[in-house]
Amino acid sequence: QVQLAESGGGLVQSGGSLTLSCAASGRSILRINEMGWYRQAPGKRRELVSTITSSGSTNYADSVKGRFTISRDIAKNTVTLRMNSLKPEDTATYFCDADILIGHDGTTWTGWGQGTQVTVSP
Repeated sequence: QVQLAESGGGLVQSGGSLTLSCAASGRSILRINEMGWYRQAPGKRRELVSTITSSGSTNYADSVKGRFTISRDIAKNTVTLRMNSLKPEDTATYFCDADILIGHDGTTWTGWGQGTQVTVSP
C-alpha cells in the first residue's frame, strides 16, 4: 500500500554535509502523521535522529541538535534531513520511518524504508 524511498546517502569527509530525502508513495495516503529518520551503526541499536509531525513539530536527538535540520514537503509526501558538520560518529545506515493515515476510519500504516548508508571519514 505504501512505500518509502530514500536517497542521498554517501561518503563525506568530517565537517561536510549531506542531504537525505524520503518520499512516501501509495494511492492510499491521506495524511502523513509523522515522518522521521533513525540510524543504526554496526553493532549498535537503532536510534532516533529526528522526526517531524503533520503540524510541523520537530524532534532531534541531542547528538545532532544544531547540526541537522529536518523539513517536509506536504504536497510531495517527502521529508528531508539536511546534515551539516558531519562527524565520523554519524556514520551509520539511516532509515526513514513514517506513520501515515490511509483510511477514513483512522487506519494507519507504519513502516521503514530500506535504509541508506552515510559514511563520514575522519
